[in-house]
Amino acid sequence: MDATRTPRIFHYQYTGLPRGQAFDEWRDRACGRCGLDVVPSRGDTIESRLQISLVGNITLAIPEGASAKFSRTRDALSDGCDDLVLIAAQAGNVQVQQNGHAIELAPSQLVLADMSVAGSVGHTDDDRFTSIRMPRKALLEINPRVEDRLAQVLSDGAVAETIARYHALAANQGPYLDAVGQRLTAQHMVDLVGLLLGTDEEHAALARGRGQAAARLDLMRADVMAALDRNDLSLAGVASRCGLSPRQAQRLFEQAGTTFTEFVLEQRLLLARKLLQDPRARARKISDIAHSAGFSDLSYFNRAFRKRFSATPSDLRDVR
Repeated sequence: MDATRTPRIFHYQYTGLPRGQAFDEWRDRACGRCGLDVVPSRGDTIESRLQISLVGNITLAIPEGASAKFSRTRDALSDGCDDLVLIAAQAGNVQVQQNGHAIELAPSQLVLADMSVAGSVGHTDDDRFTSIRMPRKALLEINPRVEDRLAQVLSDGAVAETIARYHALAANQGPYLDAVGQRLTAQHMVDLVGLLLGTDEEHAALARGRGQAAARLDLMRADVMAALDRNDLSLAGVASRCGLSPRQAQRLFEQAGTTFTEFVLEQRLLLARKLLQDPRARARKISDIAHSAGFSDLSYFNRAFRKRFSATPSDLRDVR
């Protein structure tokens, strides 16, 4: 994380008729940089909540709400933008238009849209999607025939699931990374999209080794961080969520210079230290803090803590 960088994550919300100063200001803030217009997807009013996350050279969007359709109009094409956008249906039946061609996406289906042609995609409470906007050049480098897959319904269970989970992780955590971390996250996402589109073997090997492996490792780490307090946290369970065998998952951790067990222990110890130093947890027993960090054996926790930090939990708590 980079404390000096202002995270580029934005939230925009609007409810009302698609006209007037408030609407114009919301549309310009939420969609102006993308060259998009917004109209209701049903009824006469717009009701939309939009999260936009800028991570490196990609833009991740999570729209929600009862009624909004985002349109790339013919008048907007003069801006010369030719980025590509992967639209992924999350629920319901998502309606996409590309250059006059209608596409309907069921959950877990995706389509690659082209911003150099007119098009649109809408959401309701029942019909939801996410999107990834990427520079055309970046995707062509990993899949030279990417333009052959435009406006086609895509479905690849394992890769699509990884993209969906990595999208959620990158959208919420990516903007807080430093410049290098953001660049790598963006590249990993592009690599995953290249795999989804079915690139040639040479580029597929690169994408699997660079992007898919890194994305899966990031997802496993995130799973661990979210479950540190659970006694049943296991390599098998974490690996399964990423479609890996325990041996494959262990190999990814080892390639990063650690093991699953070492990573879990380190994160639990760091969590325990954070809780011990938190003034709000001053009244909590050390045994309770150890349990909250996933340690069921207090003696083991004390030994591991002292070995890692050269101090006992009590010593650390007394330092003020």
